[in-house]
Amino acid sequence: MKKAVTAKKASVKEANEPSPSKLIDGRIKELGDWRGEMLARIRGLIKQADPDVVEEWKWRGVPVWEHDGIICTGETYKEVVKLTFAKGAALDDPAGLFNSSLDGNVRRAIDIREGEKINEKALKALIRAAVELNASKAKKKPAKRSA
Repeated sequence: MKKAVTAKKASVKEANEPSPSKLIDGRIKELGDWRGEMLARIRGLIKQADPDVVEEWKWRGVPVWEHDGIICTGETYKEVVKLTFAKGAALDDPAGLFNSSLDGNVRRAIDIREGEKINEKALKALIRAAVELNASKAKKKPAKRSA
């Protein structure tokens, strides 16, 4: 007699939902102005800095880039595209890219306004530093002991 094998199936809702990458594509297209262009450019720089980055879509519509934890988010507002680094306060920023959320103990952000140039080399270095920090924290987590 054959043993019944059951496979875990994704819910219908999950199967029909677009991937986070497709949702980010949609946001870029939906913006249709300098903010969409800037978000696309930032996204490209993040992927260049960390080819293994994982794109997520969280908090009802925020693009998130992760590698061993959150690297940064890409929020769009009327006047700025905000790149928020989850552990930015722990990162060296020799180029002085961080210009927002400077008072917090953990996060730091970069507000980019229309017409502003991005220091691509410095941004990629900051992305790589965030990835390294996440990786170092992931390695230091103690193993769970079994009782």
